[in-house]
Parts: sequence; C-alpha cells; structure tokens
Amino acid sequence: MASAVEQLAKNSNWGSFRKATELKQRIIFVIGALLVYRLGTYIPIPGIDPTAWNDIFTEKGGGILDMFNMFSGGALSRMTIFALNIMPYISASIIMQLGTAMSKHLEELKKEGETGRMKINQYTRYLTVLLATVQAYGMAVGLEASGAVISPGIFFKVSTVITIVGGTIFLMWLGEQITSRGVGNGISLIIFAGIVAELPRAIASTLELTRQGTFNGFELLMLVVMIVGVIGLIVFVERAQRRVIVQYPKRQQGNKMSAGETNHIPLKLNTAGVIPPIFASSLLLLPLTVVGFSGLSEGSDIWSDITRYLQHGQPLYMILYGALIAFFCFFYTAIVFNPEENADTLRKYGGFIPGIRPGKSTANYLDHVLTRISVIGAIYLVFICLLPELLIAKYNMPFYFGGTSLLIVVSVTMDTVAQVHSHMIAHQYEGLIKKTKLRGRSRASRR
Repeated sequence: MASAVEQLAKNSNWGSFRKATELKQRIIFVIGALLVYRLGTYIPIPGIDPTAWNDIFTEKGGGILDMFNMFSGGALSRMTIFALNIMPYISASIIMQLGTAMSKHLEELKKEGETGRMKINQYTRYLTVLLATVQAYGMAVGLEASGAVISPGIFFKVSTVITIVGGTIFLMWLGEQITSRGVGNGISLIIFAGIVAELPRAIASTLELTRQGTFNGFELLMLVVMIVGVIGLIVFVERAQRRVIVQYPKRQQGNKMSAGETNHIPLKLNTAGVIPPIFASSLLLLPLTVVGFSGLSEGSDIWSDITRYLQHGQPLYMILYGALIAFFCFFYTAIVFNPEENADTLRKYGGFIPGIRPGKSTANYLDHVLTRISVIGAIYLVFICLLPELLIAKYNMPFYFGGTSLLIVVSVTMDTVAQVHSHMIAHQYEGLIKKTKLRGRSRASRR
C-alpha cells in the first residue's frame, strides 16, 4: 500500500506549485543568484591583454585548463574575477573530509553534532582562502611569464590575488546563501550553471564540425542517441541502492511494549559520486599543463613523448585514466562510509542485521557488501568517462560532452528536482493541516 507521502506525490500538480509561495520565492532567489554569478564571469581581471590571453589559451588548451574552464563556465578562458570559480572550496572540502578520517581531533568535532559541523565549516573556509591565495598568485606569475599582462610588476600580482580570491570568497558565500535561502546545494548549482551556460556554444561548435564534414549526419544522430543513452544510464545508476535490512527488537517503555521495527541502510551504487573522475582528470592533465606553459616539450624528446602519450585518445592515457577512476572510487568510498562506525551505531541503538552478529561481524558484512557494489560503481564510472573521451579524441568534440560534465549536470538536476518535490509535499501537508484545524473549529462552533 502506498504511503501518505507517495499518495501526495502522485496528486501533486502545477496548481499546487502555483500556491506554494515560499517555494516560488526560493526558486526566484536561486535564479537571481545564478544570474549574478554569470555576470561575474564576464568581468575581466584588471591589467590583462584579452587578445594575448585568448591566443595563449587557444595554444595551451587541451589539458587541465579545459577542465577548469568547463567548471568555471568559460570564466577562465576570459580570465575574469571568477577564473578559479568555486574549485578552491571544493578542494578544501575534500581535504577536510580526508582529514576527518585521519585526524582524531576533526573526527571528534564531527561527532559533536551541529557545533562541530560549524567549526569544520569554518576550517574549510580558512583553507579555501589559503588555497585560493596560492592558486591566484601562481596564476598571476604564469600570466606575467606568458606575456598576457599589460604592465607586469608587484602591483599587478597583488591586485590579481586580491581580485581572484575575493571572487572565490564571494562565490563561496553565494553558494551558502543558495543552500539556505534557495533550493538545492548552492555549490553544485554554481558549477551546474557554468556547465549549462556553455552548452549552447558546444552544440554550435559540434554542428559546425558537421558542416565542415568532420562527421556526417548519421554520425551526429548516433552521437545524440549516445548522449541520451548515457544520461539514462546515469539516472538509473545514481538512483540505484543496495538496501541492507536492519531489525530493531521490541522495547519496554513503562507499561507499554513497543513493537519491533524494520528499517534499512541505503548503500548507493555510486557512493563516490563525481569525485573520482575529477581527481583522475586533474592528476593526468596536470603534467600536460605544466609542460605546455613551461615549454619543456620544445627541444626535449622525453617531455615531447610524455606530452604525446598522455593526450586524449592515446592508449596509455585511457589505461591510466580508467585505473585512477577505479582507485579513487574505492578510496573515496572508504572515507565516506565507515563500516565499523555504522556497526557501532547499530549496536548502540539495539539494531542488527538478520543473520549477522552485532559488532565486528556486522562491520565485516557491511564492508563486504560495500566492496561488491563499489566494483559495479567503479565499472560504471570508467565506462561513462572513457566512452566520451574516445569520441572527443576521434571527432574533436567539445570538452563539455565529457563524462564528468554529464555526471554533474544529471546529478545536480536530480537532486534539485527532488528538493523541489519535497517542498511541494511539505506545502501540501501544511494545507491539509490548516484544513483540518478549520474543520475542527467549525465543528466546535456548531456545538
């Protein structure tokens, strides 16, 4: 039998959406915040020669610059105040998650609840400022070395660092505002908006390649079918769960005996999310970017071979890319989900998995189940990310059709739609409660 929530979900329609005033205000706030973000991606850093930087970016592109430019919504290619986008904050968040698994102090803070979470968030902000400062200074030095600066010097370095770090801090604040006053995760929506904003240009360049004869109409149709199929696969796998049944025994509460409850632990098939492709891409493309900017490949056979073998579509690149994705999939899953901690929590509240002893046996069972589904999740991520890489290398497709961008777009869309749906259900519940109170008052007045 369907639950009350499921029944409300089936009955939800656009009429109920029009009546949900708070939800509409939240959506309008999100749209306005994202428009502010998009305007910022067109405000250039002072002292940059746009023509010179455009030539340099076109020549040095193809490495990690393309990936960062994709996440920044084209801000890096235009060298604007949001050139770093929100990436320093994401890096700081990942470092803090790693630190929580390795540091006893951070682990104790995590267990303190809301107070500990606020402290960890504050540490993450400080680390974001530090990472953004280092990256902004490196960017300023690189811009001067590449000849894209009108008036090099200490003033340019200081102004560039202040401008870029300020832009990153503003985006971090904007993302937090979207999370608290809007719908969905603000940081994810900022990255989502950057990718989606550049999709029309990517589609136009793909159609231009078709007009030039790089691939024919049938191949273009097959490309569209492949993208739709990949999106469908992402939706299916991202929603897939392995539910581990948990049984709670009967409890005596005063003179009443509460019945035993049955619940489950949802283990996502892809627990690591989009983190493994991002890490793998960064590690593989970083050498190409360093070699390209430093000019080591010129006149050096060794660096020239490294550059050639680590290009998109090369067998060595594909093997290393797939291996790194699989490694980070297991590594990040082990950090996010701790079987021993979950087993201790179950034992603390009297829960147990049917047929499995509490404690160490439960932890081993959860670790066994998580390892098996992580194998499927790793294979899924490797397939999703390598298939577009082959097409990018063969047909010179835009980088925005890569597996990482599709993962981000589809995942954020699903999460945002789910939150909108939750707000609509909550609004319907409030309407039912108000109607019930009004009926109760009318009956009391009749009496």
